[in-house]
Amino acid sequence: MSTAQDVVDVALTPVDSSMIKAVGYDAATSTLLVRFTDGQVYSYTDVPPEEYQGLLAAESHGKYFWRRIRNEYAFAKRGKL
Repeated sequence: MSTAQDVVDVALTPVDSSMIKAVGYDAATSTLLVRFTDGQVYSYTDVPPEEYQGLLAAESHGKYFWRRIRNEYAFAKRGKL
């Protein structure tokens, strides 16, 4: 299993959200990374790039995440950063 340290190579973009601290995307693997405000990092697999762009552009990153990503894609807890 991968650890949070494995995601360091993917740039995380800070977002203004009470739930999400930063997000990143690995286009080569279609993996979305989400760092929550408690420091936990989760990876979501097979996420299209349009979903990542939508998350970045959303007025509410948390609402977008809950409605469009959370229950739609397989995920793994990666640890804390």
